[in-house]
Amino acid sequence: MVQCRMGGGMGLGGGLAQRGTFADAGRDIIAIAMSPGRRHITKPICEITYAMREAGIKTSVMVLNAGNGVPPEAPSSGVSVLFGIEEKEVEILNEFKLAIIHLGNIRTHVVYKAKFILDLAPIDAIIACQAPVTLEDFEKIGVRTINNDNGTTKGRVVDIISGIIRGQSCPQEKLDEIISKVKRNARHDSNSI
Repeated sequence: MVQCRMGGGMGLGGGLAQRGTFADAGRDIIAIAMSPGRRHITKPICEITYAMREAGIKTSVMVLNAGNGVPPEAPSSGVSVLFGIEEKEVEILNEFKLAIIHLGNIRTHVVYKAKFILDLAPIDAIIACQAPVTLEDFEKIGVRTINNDNGTTKGRVVDIISGIIRGQSCPQEKLDEIISKVKRNARHDSNSI
């Protein structure tokens, strides 16, 4: 069982992972999920966290309180709920070295949500999403990446795992890919994994 809440969350969600919750399992790796809802089921992040912990990677979990919708900077931001991240959540992220950020299936939403988070937090990020995206997609909107440090964001995208479907079980090959990429991108610190 994945313990992924620090207390009762607000709103509806998938299983234990609720909106606005944080489970602390060390300060190296954090898995970030959008807020649960009809379209954003937290099942993949729970399975990802469980698989990483089984592989010996201490992984904390944060489910964003305002993680639905589209960031204000995104082209389609006028027609939806606005995506956001709270100051307390940014403070938590600032304490971590590597984040696995689980995002959705609309390419522009994926890249702009990642940019919104990385504008605020100086963290290396692996993007886990359903939509096929590339590092170039992030670079085009000013996100720093492992290949291009010329962006404007504090944080940077260091890797991508696409094909992770919201609300569906995460296939073992995708879990293996995530574990491999986390181990490769984790800072070489004896306490990291």
